[in-house]
Amino acid sequence: MFRLPRVYPLTDVQLSGLSHAEQVRLLSLGSATLVQLREKQMPPKEFYEEARAAVAVAAQCGVQLIINDRVDVALAVGASGVHLGQDDMPAEAARNLLGAEALVGFSTHNVEQAIQASQLPIDYLAIGPIFMTTTKSDTAPVLGLEGLRAVRQAIGAFPLVAIGGINSANVRDVIQAGADSVAVISAILGHSDRITELTQTLFHSLPPSRQT
Repeated sequence: MFRLPRVYPLTDVQLSGLSHAEQVRLLSLGSATLVQLREKQMPPKEFYEEARAAVAVAAQCGVQLIINDRVDVALAVGASGVHLGQDDMPAEAARNLLGAEALVGFSTHNVEQAIQASQLPIDYLAIGPIFMTTTKSDTAPVLGLEGLRAVRQAIGAFPLVAIGGINSANVRDVIQAGADSVAVISAILGHSDRITELTQTLFHSLPPSRQT
């Protein structure tokens, strides 16, 4: 079973003002080993070029790079995998295109979706938003820690990423509520001159690992 790193940053050009490649570099310096390229606004050709540059940086830094939504871009640039939303390409089709070695993640927003996703050919599922977030405008209802606990109970040991409003002040509670990993954007990218420092701070805020 795929073992998630405990901190899973997502890039955001609009928030950070930096290229995806530069964000990957700074995140890796903060000990990130898995990064998702999240891009909702760039024209496809521009995003392809940005993703290709980011994959090159990730390879130099020992980072696995996941592309949000775009299976075609992930395939074209040789990324480590793709993260799919509820309205994206079906996970089975993405797996067929990317192959058995690729990482495939899937977003869910409630217990029922999480249970269904745990039966798909994916490596991990994400659940959120756990708390209020300003990074996305079309978010599902907030789950809270109790909702996260319910998802963990429903899916057993399936690899679980929590997302939505997570920061160094609440990350300990999120991990203790059952998340294997926390996906973060604003908590790290909100100050572009401190990305490496804020990534390290998040790691240091984690409770002791449950894994041996």
